[in-house]
Amino acid sequence: MTTYLFISGQEIFIIMVVALVLFGAKKIPNIAKGLGKGMREFRIATDDIKKEFDESTKEVQNDIKDMSDTVNKNLKG
Repeated sequence: MTTYLFISGQEIFIIMVVALVLFGAKKIPNIAKGLGKGMREFRIATDDIKKEFDESTKEVQNDIKDMSDTVNKNLKG
């Protein structure tokens, strides 16, 4: 049997049954929808942070590339 995150298939089944008993069949889709929205918002936020970081370091990256090109040109020439 396959294990994901140190949880076997039997344990996942037991957790699903307990969740069904605790929350009921009508609440589980709403809970899943909320988790999905939260995960999507988290992904969007991390993408925004990555984009902002790349934009703010673009000038430094260009300066490093220019220095590297100058060094390579001086070594060859």
